[in-house]
Amino acid sequence: MPNALDLRRRIKGVKNIQKITQAMKMVAAVRLRKAQERVKDSAPYYEGVLSMLCDLENSGEDVTNPLFIPREVKRTGYVVIGADKGLAGSYGSNLVKAVQRHCGDKENVSLVVVGRKVRDYFQRRKVAIDKAYIGISEKPDYQNARMIAEVTQAAYLAGGFDRVYLVYTRFFSPAMQQVAVESLLPINLTEQAVSRRVSAQIYEPSLVCVLDEMAVKWLEAAIYRALVNAAASEIAARLNAMSLATDNAQELISQLILEYNKVRQANITREISEIVGGAEALR
Repeated sequence: MPNALDLRRRIKGVKNIQKITQAMKMVAAVRLRKAQERVKDSAPYYEGVLSMLCDLENSGEDVTNPLFIPREVKRTGYVVIGADKGLAGSYGSNLVKAVQRHCGDKENVSLVVVGRKVRDYFQRRKVAIDKAYIGISEKPDYQNARMIAEVTQAAYLAGGFDRVYLVYTRFFSPAMQQVAVESLLPINLTEQAVSRRVSAQIYEPSLVCVLDEMAVKWLEAAIYRALVNAAASEIAARLNAMSLATDNAQELISQLILEYNKVRQANITREISEIVGGAEALR
């Protein structure tokens, strides 16, 4: 049985940890509100670009853009958006498990990753990583999405990838996040849930030029939407994890205090018995 001094040290240590988890919980709660706003603000732009791209594809002219044309899949690419930091519960493990389930054979797979945790995980397992972006997972901006889109598009057009998937954690609410694996390239608008309108429009300088530009814009918008969803999901997962850790610390403190009181009471009882025994011996 531990002595009273060891129990006091453990109680003090757990209380210090509880202060840290409580502070991290409060910080995550403040940051989550801003992250939710970014997710909400990104939706109209993405939906607008997607709707316009559908109008262009359904205009009746042949689509010659290579980003739309499927080909035989010899090598698959994954754009995986994870986290740079830990302490977010099962956020990271759920993401990498989804990638592993989907890709299967790692010999014909290459990754473009966002986040130190994801990069380190797949590096240890000898999975090919074409490009890694570190330090942008918590506060992504549109320029980050543009850089990732340029690298992904260039690799696809050069034949490095024959099919590209986007893997991220989609944010629904602070209590619910779900890993999503979405087809990114070639662009297949039949997989997108969007209402298509039919209207006579004139495009300048030509429909082909506008379609080429809008395809790139959609690619950037899809990646940006994934970035802000992943950032909000990471913060929500960290909030939930720190809240649970704080509650568990309080429960552990209660148990340790109870055990400490038992030890202390046992020591007092033993000392009283020794005093009474000594007094009886002197008598």
